[in-house]
Amino acid sequence: MAEPNKSPIGDMPVDAPRALKILHLEDSELDHQLVQRALRKDGLDCSMTRVDTIEAFRARNAEQTFDVILADYRLQGFTALEAWNSLQSLETRPPFILLSGAIGEAAAVAAIQMGMSDYVPKDDLRNLKRVIDRSLAVFHAKNAETRAVRELALSEKRLAEFAEHLQSAIENERAAIAREIHDDIGGSLAALKLDLAWIARHSGGDAVREHLHAADEMLQHAIGASQRIMMNLRPAILDQGLYPAIQWLAESFQRRSGVRTSLASNNHQVRASKSVELTAYRTAQEALTNISKYAQCSAVKIDLSDAEGVLTLEISDNGCGISRAHMDKASAFGIRGLKERAKVVGGWLDLSTREGAGTTIILSVPLDSDGHTRLEADFL
Repeated sequence: MAEPNKSPIGDMPVDAPRALKILHLEDSELDHQLVQRALRKDGLDCSMTRVDTIEAFRARNAEQTFDVILADYRLQGFTALEAWNSLQSLETRPPFILLSGAIGEAAAVAAIQMGMSDYVPKDDLRNLKRVIDRSLAVFHAKNAETRAVRELALSEKRLAEFAEHLQSAIENERAAIAREIHDDIGGSLAALKLDLAWIARHSGGDAVREHLHAADEMLQHAIGASQRIMMNLRPAILDQGLYPAIQWLAESFQRRSGVRTSLASNNHQVRASKSVELTAYRTAQEALTNISKYAQCSAVKIDLSDAEGVLTLEISDNGCGISRAHMDKASAFGIRGLKERAKVVGGWLDLSTREGAGTTIILSVPLDSDGHTRLEADFL
């Protein structure tokens, strides 16, 4: 049985750091030996491979991956700049350290600005290990940052895909519920209305007619409620176009809340894909719902435009505004949900608010259409 923390094939600890693989671009064997000796003296565990031509340099990098590259600046027929440029095709370039004689401050600065890690004069080998350690630390930090950015982008992509799937599932479920209400409850209510009408025609007495009248009023209320619920669940009015759908929302909101509501549009025939129109409709619906609950306003303005190839829906009120504390609440999913819905169709949603000065929500989605003459409608 292998001992704890030991390799099963030897005595080396499993987590022992491996020796650094260093590629040394150097045309002097003596200088190569001096570098090896200096690094060994400073306790750097490494294996070094020397090449002295650009062809050999390219071939070695194609064959294997090195942890660090040390390069003389001037070699026979080429410079370290050509060697550096040959690494551009690599997905990850290792730290590239100039190890040369005096090349001049301007050349050293230019090399580092091109992306090389550092410069160490050949007569200062005592600092070489420290420069290698620092370059590796920077290299690993940049790689970790790149991985984190890539993982974050992937996570955001997956979140957007999930949000799209979730919105689709919600809309499908809403449509299914609306169909059930229409087919089952709506059919039953319609049949009940016919039965009440029959009873009214074949019965006598004021008391019976009074009860039948009351029952008919309640039934009519139930039919209206079921139609309103179906409309909220599945806005069939969108089949008539986005403007009529927003107009219906505005009129319904004004009737229920008593808040003066106006709708303006540059084009009553605004057309977009079904997903974009549904996003705009749900944005207006959610905004008006929030206004009725929290805004304490006396007027609401809605502006629908497709000018300059961008669908823009702006909803503003003159109410109390939204406090920063309320917007930052963990349970405040309404606006966040609208922003995610906007992203799904390639758009964005902006919110501006100030306590006591109202709130404005703007949905923008790029389109391939142009606006026309501006028209307005007030529901007073």
